Amino acid sequence: MFLRTALVLALAVSASLAHAEAKVLKKVAPEFPDEAARRSISTGTVRAKLAIAGDGKVSNVQVVEAEPKRVFDQAAIEALNQWRFEGTGAQQSHEVRLVFKSED
Repeated sequence: MFLRTALVLALAVSASLAHAEAKVLKKVAPEFPDEAARRSISTGTVRAKLAIAGDGKVSNVQVVEAEPKRVFDQAAIEALNQWRFEGTGAQQSHEVRLVFKSED
């Protein structure tokens, strides 16, 4: 059986809109999708825009760009919804780029 993991290799594509760069307190790495492994897809990227509530919880995740398309999107969204940022009391926006790589 293959060991499938996803690596978060790049973060902070852009800074938050209203304040200094959003400070990440908790990162959750996405699971490498079984569907990708079945299709022999071993790598991919997802760039996503996060809306961060004033308390630091992620309130919305939008996939901006993905390669290959629609393969890693759901895994990225599920993981990013679990991320936590330092609360600022104001809503922020932040972009991240996740790199998926199968390690087998």
